[in-house]
Amino acid sequence: MRAWCAAMALGMVLLGSGVCQAQSVQVTPLTRDGRVLVSWRMTDVFTDDVRAAIHSGMTITFIYDIDLKRAATLWLDRTIASATVTATVKYDNLTRRYQLTRKEDGRIERVDTVEREETVREWLTEFDRVPLFSSARLERNAEYYLRIRAHTSPRNASFVWPWEGGIAANVKFTFIQ
Repeated sequence: MRAWCAAMALGMVLLGSGVCQAQSVQVTPLTRDGRVLVSWRMTDVFTDDVRAAIHSGMTITFIYDIDLKRAATLWLDRTIASATVTATVKYDNLTRRYQLTRKEDGRIERVDTVEREETVREWLTEFDRVPLFSSARLERNAEYYLRIRAHTSPRNASFVWPWEGGIAANVKFTFIQ
């Protein structure tokens, strides 16, 4: 009996770690017209628990902290600029519609009301060519990287988020002008 319980516990740990590893952030930087445009997608985070939280009527926010950094050889990496992008959804049980809001550094960029859950998933997890940073402070032919950290709000919900500790990704790029 004791061996069976230990095997079940180990299986649940291994299963849980496999689920966490499948979730990721894919990041693509692009410099154009004096801006650093950032595209990113989160995979495998729109789970049944997230859907249930949304359909409960609770306001759910996906928060993305993005840093533009330059690596340093002898000291800490230098942060050139930082931005925060949030995507929020609130489900209205009476109208069966989703109220969506996107903010960049606290400024409302877009507001929408939709009926399709697939649109909500895209709204929360897919971002294309967001002009977050100016390239005026970047040196020609120098290597930089973007770091994106993602987490959700509220963090103290009664259910367990599939990525409670957050997800992070780094991507390097060379600024060529």
